Amino acid sequence: MLRDHYIFSNGRLKRKDNTLYFFDEADNRKSLAVHQTDNLYVFGEVDFNSSLFNLLNQHDVHLHVFNYYGFYAGTFCPRNKKASGFTVVQQSAHYLDDEKRLHLAKSFLHSAIHHMLRNIRRHKEKTEEYIRNIEHEATKMVSAASIQEVLGIEGRIRQHYYQSFNAILKQDFIFEKRTKQPPQDPLNALISFGNSLCYTAILSEIYKTQLDPTISFLHEPSTKRFSLCLDLAEIFKPLIVDAVIVSSINNRVIAQKHFDFLEGMVLLNDEGKKKFIKEWDAKLSTTVQHRKLKRKVSYRYLIRLECYKLIKHFIGDEPYKPLKAWW
Repeated sequence: MLRDHYIFSNGRLKRKDNTLYFFDEADNRKSLAVHQTDNLYVFGEVDFNSSLFNLLNQHDVHLHVFNYYGFYAGTFCPRNKKASGFTVVQQSAHYLDDEKRLHLAKSFLHSAIHHMLRNIRRHKEKTEEYIRNIEHEATKMVSAASIQEVLGIEGRIRQHYYQSFNAILKQDFIFEKRTKQPPQDPLNALISFGNSLCYTAILSEIYKTQLDPTISFLHEPSTKRFSLCLDLAEIFKPLIVDAVIVSSINNRVIAQKHFDFLEGMVLLNDEGKKKFIKEWDAKLSTTVQHRKLKRKVSYRYLIRLECYKLIKHFIGDEPYKPLKAWW
Protein backbone atom coordinates (compact mmCIF):
# COMPACT_ATOMS: atom_id res chain seq x y z
CA MET A 1 0.00 0.00 0.00
CA LEU A 2 1.19 3.53 -0.80
CA ARG A 3 1.42 5.23 2.60
CA ASP A 4 3.25 8.50 1.85
CA HIS A 5 3.24 10.74 -1.21
CA TYR A 6 5.68 13.60 -1.83
CA ILE A 7 5.13 16.68 -4.00
CA PHE A 8 8.15 18.79 -4.96
CA SER A 9 6.84 20.75 -7.95
CA ASN A 10 4.90 24.00 -7.82
CA GLY A 11 1.27 23.71 -8.85
CA ARG A 12 -2.24 22.98 -7.60
CA LEU A 13 -3.55 20.15 -5.44
CA LYS A 14 -7.29 19.77 -5.72
CA ARG A 15 -10.23 17.44 -5.60
CA LYS A 16 -12.43 16.60 -8.54
CA ASP A 17 -15.36 14.41 -7.54
CA ASN A 18 -13.81 11.64 -5.42
CA THR A 19 -10.34 11.82 -6.93
CA LEU A 20 -7.29 13.79 -5.80
CA TYR A 21 -5.23 15.44 -8.55
CA PHE A 22 -2.00 17.38 -8.69
CA PHE A 23 -1.60 19.88 -11.55
CA ASP A 24 1.94 21.12 -12.18
CA GLU A 25 2.84 24.55 -13.61
CA ALA A 26 2.39 23.24 -17.16
CA ASP A 27 -1.08 22.02 -16.16
CA ASN A 28 -0.08 18.38 -16.50
CA ARG A 29 -2.36 16.27 -14.33
CA LYS A 30 -1.35 13.44 -12.03
CA SER A 31 -3.88 11.46 -10.02
CA LEU A 32 -3.05 10.38 -6.47
CA ALA A 33 -4.38 7.24 -4.81
CA VAL A 34 -5.90 9.05 -1.85
CA HIS A 35 -7.58 5.92 -0.45
CA GLN A 36 -4.15 4.29 -0.20
CA THR A 37 -2.35 7.27 1.29
CA ASP A 38 -1.68 8.15 4.93
CA ASN A 39 0.42 11.29 4.43
CA LEU A 40 1.00 13.95 1.79
CA TYR A 41 4.26 15.93 2.01
CA VAL A 42 4.28 19.20 0.08
CA PHE A 43 7.64 20.90 -0.60
CA GLY A 44 6.74 23.13 -3.54
CA GLU A 45 4.54 26.22 -3.77
CA VAL A 46 1.16 24.49 -4.04
CA ASP A 47 -2.38 25.93 -4.06
CA PHE A 48 -5.29 24.05 -2.44
CA ASN A 49 -9.05 24.27 -2.77
CA SER A 50 -11.45 23.75 0.13
CA SER A 51 -12.98 20.54 -1.21
CA LEU A 52 -9.51 19.00 -1.08
CA PHE A 53 -9.54 19.14 2.70
CA ASN A 54 -12.95 17.46 2.82
CA LEU A 55 -11.53 14.59 0.78
CA LEU A 56 -8.44 14.33 2.99
CA ASN A 57 -10.68 14.30 6.06
CA GLN A 58 -12.85 11.52 4.65
CA HIS A 59 -9.81 9.29 4.05
CA ASP A 60 -7.83 10.29 7.18
CA VAL A 61 -4.93 11.72 5.16
CA HIS A 62 -2.51 14.11 6.87
CA LEU A 63 -1.11 16.97 4.78
CA HIS A 64 2.36 18.15 5.88
CA VAL A 65 3.60 21.46 4.45
CA PHE A 66 7.24 22.56 4.18
CA ASN A 67 8.22 26.11 3.27
CA TYR A 68 10.42 27.38 0.44
CA TYR A 69 13.58 26.45 2.36
CA GLY A 70 12.38 22.95 3.21
CA PHE A 71 11.56 23.73 6.86
CA TYR A 72 8.45 22.17 8.36
CA ALA A 73 5.62 24.73 8.38
CA GLY A 74 2.56 22.84 9.62
CA THR A 75 0.13 19.97 9.24
CA PHE A 76 -3.51 19.60 8.29
CA CYS A 77 -4.92 16.87 10.54
CA PRO A 78 -8.26 15.21 9.80
CA ARG A 79 -10.93 15.32 12.48
CA ASN A 80 -9.82 13.11 15.35
CA LYS A 81 -12.13 10.10 15.30
CA LYS A 82 -10.39 8.36 18.21
CA ALA A 83 -10.81 11.09 20.84
CA SER A 84 -11.14 9.83 24.41
CA GLY A 85 -11.83 12.28 27.21
CA PHE A 86 -10.81 9.71 29.83
CA THR A 87 -7.40 9.13 28.21
CA VAL A 88 -6.73 12.86 27.84
CA VAL A 89 -7.65 13.49 31.48
CA GLN A 90 -5.26 10.75 32.61
CA GLN A 91 -2.55 12.02 30.27
CA SER A 92 -2.96 15.52 31.74
CA ALA A 93 -2.85 14.14 35.29
CA HIS A 94 0.55 12.58 34.58
CA TYR A 95 1.82 15.96 33.39
CA LEU A 96 0.50 17.75 36.49
CA ASP A 97 2.10 15.24 38.87
CA ASP A 98 5.80 16.20 39.08
CA GLU A 99 6.95 12.69 40.02
CA LYS A 100 5.00 10.99 37.25
CA ARG A 101 6.11 13.57 34.70
CA LEU A 102 9.77 13.20 35.67
CA HIS A 103 9.52 9.42 35.40
CA LEU A 104 8.23 9.66 31.82
CA ALA A 105 10.79 12.29 30.85
CA LYS A 106 13.61 10.07 32.09
CA SER A 107 12.10 7.06 30.34
CA PHE A 108 12.20 8.79 26.95
CA LEU A 109 15.83 9.73 27.47
CA HIS A 110 16.88 6.29 28.71
CA SER A 111 15.62 4.98 25.37
CA ALA A 112 17.35 7.78 23.45
CA ILE A 113 20.67 7.08 25.19
CA HIS A 114 20.31 3.35 24.52
CA HIS A 115 19.87 4.02 20.80
CA MET A 116 22.66 6.60 20.62
CA LEU A 117 25.10 4.18 22.23
CA ARG A 118 23.81 1.42 19.97
CA ASN A 119 24.70 3.52 16.93
CA ILE A 120 28.22 4.46 17.95
CA ARG A 121 29.15 1.10 19.50
CA ARG A 122 29.07 -0.27 15.98
CA HIS A 123 32.23 1.81 15.46
CA LYS A 124 33.68 1.12 18.90
CA GLU A 125 37.29 1.22 17.76
CA LYS A 126 36.79 4.87 16.77
CA THR A 127 34.28 6.04 19.38
CA GLU A 128 35.44 4.64 22.75
CA GLU A 129 36.01 8.12 24.21
CA TYR A 130 32.51 9.29 23.21
CA ILE A 131 30.95 6.12 24.61
CA ARG A 132 32.65 6.70 27.98
CA ASN A 133 31.55 10.34 28.08
CA ILE A 134 27.93 9.46 27.27
CA GLU A 135 27.86 6.63 29.82
CA HIS A 136 29.28 8.97 32.47
CA GLU A 137 26.62 11.61 31.82
CA ALA A 138 23.89 8.95 31.76
CA THR A 139 24.69 7.92 35.34
CA LYS A 140 23.60 11.39 36.48
CA MET A 141 20.06 10.72 35.28
CA VAL A 142 19.25 8.69 38.38
CA SER A 143 19.73 11.62 40.77
CA ALA A 144 18.22 14.29 38.48
CA ALA A 145 15.35 15.86 40.42
CA SER A 146 13.85 18.20 37.82
CA ILE A 147 13.02 18.41 34.14
CA GLN A 148 15.66 21.12 33.72
CA GLU A 149 18.36 18.84 35.12
CA VAL A 150 17.27 16.07 32.79
CA LEU A 151 17.36 18.42 29.80
CA GLY A 152 20.83 19.60 30.78
CA ILE A 153 22.09 16.03 30.87
CA GLU A 154 20.42 15.32 27.54
CA GLY A 155 22.08 18.35 25.94
CA ARG A 156 25.56 17.29 27.04
CA ILE A 157 25.01 13.70 25.93
CA ARG A 158 23.79 14.77 22.51
CA GLN A 159 26.83 17.02 22.08
CA HIS A 160 29.17 14.06 22.70
CA TYR A 161 27.03 11.92 20.42
CA TYR A 162 27.06 14.31 17.48
CA GLN A 163 30.81 14.86 17.91
CA SER A 164 31.26 11.12 17.43
CA PHE A 165 29.92 11.49 13.88
CA ASN A 166 33.30 12.97 12.94
CA ALA A 167 34.84 9.55 13.64
CA ILE A 168 32.06 7.58 11.94
CA LEU A 169 31.30 9.40 8.69
CA LYS A 170 33.43 8.51 5.67
CA GLN A 171 32.95 11.63 3.54
CA ASP A 172 33.90 15.22 4.36
CA PHE A 173 30.88 15.89 6.58
CA ILE A 174 32.06 17.59 9.77
CA PHE A 175 30.09 18.31 12.93
CA GLU A 176 31.20 21.41 14.84
CA LYS A 177 28.04 22.45 16.68
CA ARG A 178 24.31 21.96 16.33
CA THR A 179 22.73 24.76 14.31
CA LYS A 180 19.01 24.62 13.50
CA GLN A 181 17.46 27.90 12.38
CA PRO A 182 19.03 27.90 9.91
CA PRO A 183 21.44 24.93 9.59
CA GLN A 184 24.87 26.21 8.70
CA ASP A 185 26.55 23.10 7.26
CA PRO A 186 25.47 20.00 5.31
CA LEU A 187 25.38 17.66 8.31
CA ASN A 188 23.13 20.01 10.29
CA ALA A 189 20.92 20.36 7.20
CA LEU A 190 20.53 16.57 7.10
CA ILE A 191 19.79 16.37 10.81
CA SER A 192 17.16 19.11 10.63
CA PHE A 193 15.46 17.65 7.55
CA GLY A 194 15.46 14.13 8.98
CA ASN A 195 14.11 15.34 12.33
CA SER A 196 11.25 17.14 10.56
CA LEU A 197 10.29 13.93 8.78
CA CYS A 198 10.45 12.13 12.11
CA TYR A 199 8.16 14.66 13.83
CA THR A 200 5.54 14.38 11.09
CA ALA A 201 5.66 10.56 11.10
CA ILE A 202 5.16 10.55 14.87
CA LEU A 203 2.30 13.06 14.66
CA SER A 204 0.52 10.87 12.11
CA GLU A 205 0.83 7.82 14.37
CA ILE A 206 -0.33 9.75 17.46
CA TYR A 207 -3.49 10.77 15.60
CA LYS A 208 -4.30 7.09 15.05
CA THR A 209 -4.54 6.69 18.83
CA GLN A 210 -6.33 8.43 21.71
CA LEU A 211 -3.31 10.47 22.79
CA ASP A 212 -3.32 14.28 22.78
CA PRO A 213 -0.19 15.44 20.88
CA THR A 214 -0.05 18.77 22.78
CA ILE A 215 0.40 17.26 26.28
CA SER A 216 4.05 16.31 26.81
CA PHE A 217 6.43 15.52 29.63
CA LEU A 218 10.08 16.09 28.73
CA HIS A 219 9.35 19.13 26.56
CA GLU A 220 7.15 21.82 28.04
CA PRO A 221 3.67 22.00 26.45
CA SER A 222 3.07 25.36 24.81
CA THR A 223 1.02 26.96 22.06
CA LYS A 224 1.58 26.27 18.37
CA ARG A 225 3.40 22.95 18.67
CA PHE A 226 2.71 19.25 19.13
CA SER A 227 5.16 18.77 21.97
CA LEU A 228 4.43 15.08 22.57
CA CYS A 229 5.98 14.49 19.12
CA LEU A 230 9.19 16.03 20.46
CA ASP A 231 9.12 13.66 23.44
CA LEU A 232 8.68 10.54 21.33
CA ALA A 233 11.21 11.81 18.79
CA GLU A 234 13.89 11.44 21.47
CA ILE A 235 13.40 7.68 21.06
CA PHE A 236 13.21 7.56 17.28
CA LYS A 237 15.70 10.18 16.10
CA PRO A 238 18.76 8.06 16.90
CA LEU A 239 16.99 4.82 15.97
CA ILE A 240 15.74 5.95 12.55
CA VAL A 241 16.91 9.44 11.50
CA ASP A 242 20.56 9.15 12.51
CA ALA A 243 20.82 5.63 11.12
CA VAL A 244 19.57 6.90 7.75
CA ILE A 245 21.98 9.86 7.83
CA VAL A 246 25.03 7.69 8.55
CA SER A 247 24.16 5.04 5.95
CA SER A 248 23.27 7.66 3.31
CA ILE A 249 26.61 9.42 3.72
CA ASN A 250 28.80 6.34 4.11
CA ASN A 251 27.16 4.61 1.14
CA ARG A 252 27.52 7.83 -0.88
CA VAL A 253 23.81 8.17 -1.51
CA ILE A 254 24.12 11.74 -0.21
CA ALA A 255 27.14 13.88 -1.12
CA GLN A 256 28.12 17.55 -1.03
CA LYS A 257 26.52 18.11 -4.45
CA HIS A 258 23.09 17.49 -2.89
CA PHE A 259 23.15 20.75 -0.92
CA ASP A 260 22.53 24.40 -1.72
CA PHE A 261 24.97 26.74 -0.01
CA LEU A 262 23.13 30.01 0.53
CA GLU A 263 24.11 33.09 2.49
CA GLY A 264 24.04 32.06 6.15
CA MET A 265 22.45 28.65 5.59
CA VAL A 266 22.90 25.25 3.96
CA LEU A 267 19.91 23.26 2.69
CA LEU A 268 19.29 19.99 0.90
CA ASN A 269 18.42 20.61 -2.74
CA ASP A 270 15.49 18.82 -4.38
CA GLU A 271 17.64 15.93 -5.59
CA GLY A 272 19.08 15.54 -2.09
CA LYS A 273 15.63 15.58 -0.50
CA LYS A 274 14.35 12.92 -2.90
CA LYS A 275 17.33 10.67 -2.22
CA PHE A 276 17.06 11.10 1.54
CA ILE A 277 13.29 10.50 1.49
CA LYS A 278 13.80 7.28 -0.48
CA GLU A 279 16.18 6.03 2.23
CA TRP A 280 13.82 7.28 4.95
CA ASP A 281 10.82 5.44 3.49
CA ALA A 282 12.86 2.25 3.13
CA LYS A 283 13.88 2.46 6.79
CA LEU A 284 10.31 3.06 7.99
CA SER A 285 9.16 0.03 6.00
CA THR A 286 11.90 -2.25 7.34
CA THR A 287 10.48 -4.94 9.63
CA VAL A 288 11.83 -6.64 12.75
CA GLN A 289 10.55 -9.62 14.68
CA HIS A 290 8.69 -8.27 17.71
CA ARG A 291 9.49 -10.28 20.82
CA LYS A 292 6.14 -9.74 22.52
CA LEU A 293 3.79 -9.74 19.53
CA LYS A 294 5.61 -12.72 17.95
CA ARG A 295 5.34 -11.23 14.47
CA LYS A 296 7.22 -8.84 12.23
CA VAL A 297 6.44 -5.12 12.58
CA SER A 298 7.79 -2.13 10.68
CA TYR A 299 9.77 0.73 12.18
CA ARG A 300 6.74 2.91 11.45
CA TYR A 301 4.50 0.62 13.48
CA LEU A 302 6.98 0.69 16.36
CA ILE A 303 6.03 4.37 16.73
CA ARG A 304 2.34 3.42 17.03
CA LEU A 305 3.16 0.73 19.58
CA GLU A 306 4.96 3.32 21.69
CA CYS A 307 1.77 5.40 21.69
CA TYR A 308 -0.26 2.39 22.79
CA LYS A 309 2.18 1.72 25.63
CA LEU A 310 1.76 5.30 26.85
CA ILE A 311 -2.02 4.95 26.84
CA LYS A 312 -1.80 1.76 28.90
CA HIS A 313 0.46 3.61 31.33
CA PHE A 314 -1.90 6.58 31.65
CA ILE A 315 -4.99 4.48 32.32
CA GLY A 316 -3.20 2.19 34.78
CA ASP A 317 -3.14 -1.00 32.72
CA GLU A 318 0.63 -1.46 32.42
CA PRO A 319 3.71 0.59 33.47
CA TYR A 320 5.45 2.28 30.57
CA LYS A 321 8.70 0.71 29.40
CA PRO A 322 10.28 2.66 26.54
CA LEU A 323 11.48 0.96 23.39
CA LYS A 324 15.08 -0.24 23.50
CA ALA A 325 16.05 -1.89 20.24
CA TRP A 326 17.08 -5.51 20.81
CA TRP A 327 17.90 -6.45 17.22
